[in-house]
Amino acid sequence: MSDARDGRVGVLKTYKLYIGGAFPRSESGRTYEIADAQGRFLANAALASRKDARDAVVAARGAFAKWSGATAYNRGQILYRIAEMLEGRRAQFVEEVRQADGLQKRTAERVVDAAIDRWVWYAGWSDKVAQVRGSSNPVAGSFFDFSVPEPTGVVAVLAPQESSLLGLVSVVAPIIVTGNTCVVVAAERGPLPAISLTEVLATSDLPGGVVNVLTGSAAELAPWLAAHMDVNAIDVTGADGESAPLEALAAENVKRVVRAREDRSPWEIGAFMELKTVWHPIGR
Repeated sequence: MSDARDGRVGVLKTYKLYIGGAFPRSESGRTYEIADAQGRFLANAALASRKDARDAVVAARGAFAKWSGATAYNRGQILYRIAEMLEGRRAQFVEEVRQADGLQKRTAERVVDAAIDRWVWYAGWSDKVAQVRGSSNPVAGSFFDFSVPEPTGVVAVLAPQESSLLGLVSVVAPIIVTGNTCVVVAAERGPLPAISLTEVLATSDLPGGVVNVLTGSAAELAPWLAAHMDVNAIDVTGADGESAPLEALAAENVKRVVRAREDRSPWEIGAFMELKTVWHPIGR
């Protein structure tokens, strides 16, 4: 691509996957073209394979113990740091959202601002959600009975196709804030904001493997993630109403299936948590 102002040739880009905190090429060697909303070529992106999906699940599982074992306060601080870095690259994200979603600049600015604010909102819930979702339960006997929320584990995510950044943040932030790790299939038609977000994640304090991002065909990758025996839950928000086959595959290991849900709610965060009940005798 040339620049008419100075005659120079722009740097053509081929973006890679984000797995385990690194940026590997697809093991298949495949790529596909990314175009803006008007069909103009922007760059090439890796076309992830089922082997890449398996590698991403391995990375997510490997990161789970450290991330879920971190304090809620620490996780909140890391999410807030991500929001700070998004703010610093706001102009870049505005341009990429404008191209990916076909928005006017002013609308794209509002979308990016909402995405940054949403990171901050979830960061604030990190050390509060246990008080909302947990409880002390009345029992008939000389016992204390507590319900304590815990992270589900590894979550597969099909990101919304129609909202390349805000939709992505809306599904990823509530998953990782409580200690889950995830494998995300980015919006196929407009993955650039997701790719740029991985560059933010890689240079933040978020441990590698907590968020893994695959670009390419959701129709190709989703069945393998839904059937994967080491995936504990799958968010089918981006399945565009074609979630029934994925739900059938998820049933093989009683995988939790989460559909499109209310934005910004502690109950939404709870969709990716398990409740552990603890009994303890009352001392005398």
